[in-house]
Amino acid sequence: MCERESNLGMGFTAKTKENNNINTHSNNTNNSSESWAMGFLFIFFPEEEDNNNKILNKKPNNFSFSSSSSPSFKSINAILKRSNSTQLLSKAQSTISICALLIFITFLLFTLSTFEPTSPHHFTSRKQLSSSYLNPRKKPSKLFFPHALQGMGSLYRRGTRAMNDIIIAHVVESVTVNELKSFLKLIHRSSVTSKSDILLIFRYKSSSFDNAIVEENNSFLKLIHGYCKEKDIYTSTTFDPTQFVISSKKENSSGEPIWGRKIRSSNEENRNNGTESTRLSYGSIVSFDVDELDPENSLSGFLDHVPLNLRRWACYPMLLGRIRRNYKHIMLVDVKEYLVLGDPLSQLKNRSPETVMLTTIAHKKKNSEKKLVDSGIVFGGARGIRRLSNAMVTEIARVAIQHKKKNSVSESGLFNQLVGNEFMLKNVNLINSGESIHELSSLTGLNSKSGFNSLSIVSKFPIVRRGNSNLDINSVFKKYLCSSPLDSIAYSDC
Repeated sequence: MCERESNLGMGFTAKTKENNNINTHSNNTNNSSESWAMGFLFIFFPEEEDNNNKILNKKPNNFSFSSSSSPSFKSINAILKRSNSTQLLSKAQSTISICALLIFITFLLFTLSTFEPTSPHHFTSRKQLSSSYLNPRKKPSKLFFPHALQGMGSLYRRGTRAMNDIIIAHVVESVTVNELKSFLKLIHRSSVTSKSDILLIFRYKSSSFDNAIVEENNSFLKLIHGYCKEKDIYTSTTFDPTQFVISSKKENSSGEPIWGRKIRSSNEENRNNGTESTRLSYGSIVSFDVDELDPENSLSGFLDHVPLNLRRWACYPMLLGRIRRNYKHIMLVDVKEYLVLGDPLSQLKNRSPETVMLTTIAHKKKNSEKKLVDSGIVFGGARGIRRLSNAMVTEIARVAIQHKKKNSVSESGLFNQLVGNEFMLKNVNLINSGESIHELSSLTGLNSKSGFNSLSIVSKFPIVRRGNSNLDINSVFKKYLCSSPLDSIAYSDC
């Protein structure tokens, strides 16, 4: 019996020790967690921690039990309240420190996940792009260009001054790089770029097109600067560089180009483009994507497929609205169909801003030949072109609603239908010359010595159609335009 009691006593003692060990372990764990939290608390709240330690370590004078005196209940209550508030404050500070730590870790992880390390290749390519933009001899696969206007478009060349005219050329999906280069090569040499900016509208971005634009621009600058340096040596019967030289009085009367950022003053820029006595005048070259000018594809709700020759009309209202105070005359031209050799905008010199000039194209039928108005080349005053483009967008939507087959809409048919509607264009002064534009093949034999781009022919035929697809324009260019040492220096294919 005694043994059983002793065993029970020993069991009870062992269990008590075990419970004490567990409690001691839990207390140690709690103390360690509290000390860990208080460690972070000391980082965030060092002054409060010192104050709390002083309160906890302070021995109250009036809290003593003796046989001669009894404890003060007010002192006991104050001490109890103070200890409770200290514990609550300690727990609150621990919670705040833990929350602050979690917030810091979350912010750190978010920063690391969104950080993109910059590789040396990135710096190298960026350096190559900037150097290649300044050095025309380098031809990288992809170039960097600043924005042309209000965060949109690409600026290939900033002109020497503000221009009164602008040429808006749309590049349809089937245009090749060689066709774009031939268009730019000839329009650069024409007198129209001495007083006009060039704006290209693309369906999508293309590095090959960018490189072609830069190459033709560099060739043009070589022509100009070569003439300015050696006027007597380099002469050409197919190119007149004097048309790009203006007086300082005319230069000072014009403002800065609207494209790109203003980096230097006009006088400084023109000094770099020529000598003090030779002031150069040439326009800017910019481009836009249709998604920038028509982000919602306005005609997609009326047509299943909207080709560029139709969608461009939806781009004009936004574009012309932004530049309406900057230009007097505007020309709309199709890069695929036409080549600009001279200055057709000179015909608008004494015309009203509502004037729109139209040309015709022969449309052969079985027994007759009908002349239709050509939508591929339209030029006139800024106000007239803007009203015409707005009316064309309305006409496309109206006819598309009437047709059951949404892909049966023809741009040429719609444009001729619009031109015949006097009510739609009552505020536009339409002038139809009634003459068809000659094809390029018909001009090559007019002057065997100087070729189709001689000054006399250019003044008579400022615009030509590409016409025969079998005609190799590059071979024509080599035969007639590469006729001087200046051309051979400017163009690599001469």
